[in-house]
Amino acid sequence: MGKKTEKRSTFEKLEDFYNSDSASATATKFILGALIAGPLLFVGAALPGIITMANEFDGSRKYSKKQFQNSFRNLKYRKLIEIIQEKDGKVRVQLTNKGKKRIKEFQFENLSIAKPKKWDGKWRILIFDIPSRPKINNQAREALRGKIKELEFYQMQKSVWVYPYECEDEILLIAEVFGVQKHIEIITAEKLLHEGKIKHAFGL
Repeated sequence: MGKKTEKRSTFEKLEDFYNSDSASATATKFILGALIAGPLLFVGAALPGIITMANEFDGSRKYSKKQFQNSFRNLKYRKLIEIIQEKDGKVRVQLTNKGKKRIKEFQFENLSIAKPKKWDGKWRILIFDIPSRPKINNQAREALRGKIKELEFYQMQKSVWVYPYECEDEILLIAEVFGVQKHIEIITAEKLLHEGKIKHAFGL
């Protein structure tokens, strides 16, 4: 099975948190998630179109009109989405930069790495060297370290971590959330000198 089919799509990952909390919050997440692929165009008002789309979403719960109204107003008030009137009479709904950032945070909060049935025998080595200045970099370093621990990476050295499965997309998302993309490197290796204990740690 190839890389593309092993990985779940962004929209599939978002399903994990669509049903994770209160109804109104879930409706909010649905609207944001629906805009990931790009702006949505509707004839007439935007809200009825979004409600119709939600009701057609395979496997989704049904949201009340009031829940969507509240979520829609909240998203506009928080400037996570913007509504643009097109010249042809259609209404375009799209994420703002702030909304795109919130989507990344949602993805980060629910991040997981798909584990294939069979290991391909390759190691993914994450190396990062994040400077101490400005001070926010220290927070980014600790947050990055905390997340890769949560994902059960194996620590070889202070800033060198190993994982046996494809994880580049996930690591790049983490790095992007913390703004440290230029300070990380991911290496794929077929053999490690002391890989026996690492295999044991991953149950390989």
